Formats: sequence, C-alpha cells, structure tokens
Amino acid sequence: MDCSLKINNKFIGYRIRQEREKLDLSREAFAEIIGLSDYYVGQLERAERQMSLSALIRICSCLHVSADYLLYGNARDHADTVQETASPSYSVKSAKTAEIISLLEKCTAKELELITKIIRTIIPYLGSN
Repeated sequence: MDCSLKINNKFIGYRIRQEREKLDLSREAFAEIIGLSDYYVGQLERAERQMSLSALIRICSCLHVSADYLLYGNARDHADTVQETASPSYSVKSAKTAEIISLLEKCTAKELELITKIIRTIIPYLGSN
C-alpha cells in the first residue's frame, strides 16, 4: 500500500489565494493577521516556497479551512462537520444559527451588505487567536 501523497505547491498556493480573496483580504492584511511577511505569503501563493508547519497552522486557522483541504483540496469543511455532529453543543450552534438567520431576514439589502463586510473583516482575526 502506497501511503505517500504528492504535495502540489501550485494548488496549495492557489487555494490560499482563493480563500484569502473570499474573505476580501489583501495579501498585506492577511500576512499581518497571521504574523508573516506579505513577501512570504506571495511566495507561497506563487508556489515559490514551501511553508513551515507553523505557517500552515496559522493560515488554516485564519482562513477557516482544514489542512487537508489546503494541502490536497479534500473535504474543505469536513473537520468542522465532524466536530459539530459529534459535539453536544451542536443544537446550541443550530439555535444560534437560526437566531442569526432570523435577524438577517429583517435587514435591508444595504444593511446586509454592511453586515457582510463586517463579518469578512472580523472572521480572520477570530481564527488567529
């Protein structure tokens, strides 16, 4: 049985950039949040350099993706799904989600746009603690 998996730095860099852009973060802002230089992040995104384990953990945490997704493109949300379904707090999360959706349904399009910008701004900081 061959347990070796090929790491493709081009795909890793592409996924980092794609996820960073989904959060509407510039490379500079992203680098500041994770405590790395924007030059280093650029090298990772262009597949010019391999990241350290420490950098991988910071990046995954900030982007809210699993290492499996970042490295291999697999099961982007799998880790979160497993944790939620196995967790006794799952019903609490479901209730909070329902409450948030209920509040959002009362908002105007302009208010929703503002809320989206706020969420995109704070989520990377929540994952880097």
